[in-house]
Amino acid sequence: MSDQSRRPHKPHKPHRRPQKDPVRILAFEALRAVDERDAYANLVLPPLLRKAREKGDFDGRDAALATELVYGTLRRQGTYDAIVAACVDRPLREVDPPVLDVLELGVHQLLGTRIPPHAAVSATVELARVVLGDGRAKFVNAVLRKVAQHDLDGWLEKVAPPYEDDPEDHLAVVHSHPRWVVSALWDSLGGGRAGIEDLLEADNERPEVTLVARPGRSTTGELLREEAAVEGRWSPYAVRLTEGGEPGAVEAVREGRAGVQDEGSQLVALALAHAPVEGRDALWLDGCAGPGGKAALLGALAAERGAVLLASEKQPHRAGLVARALDGNPGPYQVIAADGTRPPWRPGSFDRVLVDVPCTGLGALRRRPEARWRRRPEDLDGFAPLQRDLLRTALESVRVGGVVGYATCSPHLAETRAVVADVLKQYPDTELVDARPLLPDVPALGEGPDIQLWPHLHGTDAMYLALIRRTG
Repeated sequence: MSDQSRRPHKPHKPHRRPQKDPVRILAFEALRAVDERDAYANLVLPPLLRKAREKGDFDGRDAALATELVYGTLRRQGTYDAIVAACVDRPLREVDPPVLDVLELGVHQLLGTRIPPHAAVSATVELARVVLGDGRAKFVNAVLRKVAQHDLDGWLEKVAPPYEDDPEDHLAVVHSHPRWVVSALWDSLGGGRAGIEDLLEADNERPEVTLVARPGRSTTGELLREEAAVEGRWSPYAVRLTEGGEPGAVEAVREGRAGVQDEGSQLVALALAHAPVEGRDALWLDGCAGPGGKAALLGALAAERGAVLLASEKQPHRAGLVARALDGNPGPYQVIAADGTRPPWRPGSFDRVLVDVPCTGLGALRRRPEARWRRRPEDLDGFAPLQRDLLRTALESVRVGGVVGYATCSPHLAETRAVVADVLKQYPDTELVDARPLLPDVPALGEGPDIQLWPHLHGTDAMYLALIRRTG
């Protein structure tokens, strides 16, 4: 018998099962839904969190961490992709999407949270073992150990081109926005480095939950009795939940007497409601009413004056959401499913008309961070004909002396001033109304007569509004 055969046999290490971490598994599932199904995190995450709570897997701190991991990863995806690309030996497009999701979750924990580096790496590797297998977990471990060698500022010095060489690409990498979006927002702001950096940074901040007390159904006083509730900045109907409050826990919201609505959307409705009209003021139209937030506020304001609101929405399921939002309105109203470009009503029927048109949504990137990675410049061409058609129909639907509000949740000039300018060339019997005096407490609304709200200046979505009066 050889010496080698007499050596004692070393027992194999028992195979250790990976430790399942409910928080990180849920965050990974949410990111996969966003990637695979083009889902929106703000729609995917709440039911996942609710299910986890019902199973007893989560408490409030777990839910807060899962939410931070999902939204933080999506907001900083562009920056994290650039960092991961510097740490792998292949083009990023050749990294399987589920592996990339795990890596980005790990990078966010390393560079975007206070989680200690060793804990961030080990927790992410354990997640990889659970959802990817041991082989890919080794790859994740190797990449994250490279990432952990520098902090975020150190990595940005390495992966972002100098501002002096390429300002737009520098801002795109540092602030995690596609280059074309940086360029478009910069044009809308009108130049200057400080403004665009402030805006891009505001897009990456977690927005507060803002509620609206629907007149005649709730009051801000009622909402302010909620924990961590403070007054809105600009709208007399707004209340902010400052510490990530859960709107579903608010009785008035559950009952539909109040709603979740960004203050920018409230201001658009208020400006249209306050605009002076000549003559009667009895019939209002919301021509693109889904999902119903503006319609509910307009309906309540109309009721205070004895006016009636017609809320029209093309998609029947969204018309159902509008009907739900208006249920209990203190005055008469009607909800219909109709195509706003081929309306069933007669021309000149309305005294006030709002069209909040479909758009790229570049003004709501705080709330829907994944939208920045989905949108393409060519999407503008897809929306342009519809936006112009809806504005034309709105102008034909309002009577002489009445007012139309054209609104978008995008500050892109191709969706705002370009649309208004093009359409008004075909309607010489119109005039722009200066909207700024209608919101006297709101600063920095632009050069007028239209108004542009901004996340970094007003704490709202980047809503745009032009008011147009029919003169003949």
